[in-house]
Amino acid sequence: MAEKVKGRASSQMFTLGLVMSWYSSNIGVLLLNKYLLSNYGFKYPIFLTMCHMSACSLLSYFAIAWMKLVPMQVVRSRVQYAKIAALSLIFCGSVVSGNISLRFLPVSFNQAIGATTPFFTAIFACIMTVRGETWLTYATLVPVVAGVIIASGGEPSFHLFGFIMCVGATAARALKSVLQGILLSSEGEKLNSMNLLLYMAPTAVLFLLPATIMMEENVVGLTLALAREDVRIIWYLLFNSALAYFVNLSNFLVTKHTSALTLQVLGNAKGAVAVVVSILIFRNPISVTGMLGYTLTVIGVILYSEVKKRGK
Repeated sequence: MAEKVKGRASSQMFTLGLVMSWYSSNIGVLLLNKYLLSNYGFKYPIFLTMCHMSACSLLSYFAIAWMKLVPMQVVRSRVQYAKIAALSLIFCGSVVSGNISLRFLPVSFNQAIGATTPFFTAIFACIMTVRGETWLTYATLVPVVAGVIIASGGEPSFHLFGFIMCVGATAARALKSVLQGILLSSEGEKLNSMNLLLYMAPTAVLFLLPATIMMEENVVGLTLALAREDVRIIWYLLFNSALAYFVNLSNFLVTKHTSALTLQVLGNAKGAVAVVVSILIFRNPISVTGMLGYTLTVIGVILYSEVKKRGK
């Protein structure tokens, strides 16, 4: 009996450690992106995203092929790879747009907009699967959107271009989620998140490389010149890129050892924690109206999750 209790306690501590790692990596990469792109003045969001995807490519292969964290799944056909490439392109758009938005918006407002993901997911799912939700599900999305509208009106650091980029990133993230369920729905094509990242990340690098060359000319030379003045930029980029991979790894492990529903609940709480931490670190001004708007959005997301859970 004592051994069972000890084993259960050990398992709970392990799960708690995974959750803390997931929170730390998620919030850490978000805050470091904000610091690099806004406070530090490293104005190359596409190159930064390419660094993230390069690290994800190398570390994914190491984790699967060498460490055997999960069995390696193979791409069975060109059609399946074409589907993965399409998801990768949308994923690139989402991450790049999100990083661009961090140049202009505080993390707190960025997270408020990001919380509207369920709204876009429901819209895209309805359009693409022609399968609507219940009226109660749609009703819960009203406070989600209303909260962001209120938060936008009360945001002292509101920036229209940053807002558009952040909304685009949120919509692209939702679109990828819906398309992933449609494109890789057959048993022969399903990939776990770690294997999907293994194939998506290098494909993303191929998409981002020409975009970086054309839109952020001589970024490597400029980064090296910056490194000669302040070598910390190299360590920032390396640590930030490794952290971006660890976000995906910890996400997978938390889902594996808990459940997708638990992950959703933890994700809602993570957004609120990220808001508080970012305000404490960056000390960006925030209004009572903005906080009320964000709170309303979070309440809407929680209600949406509850209605979806009961509908299953």
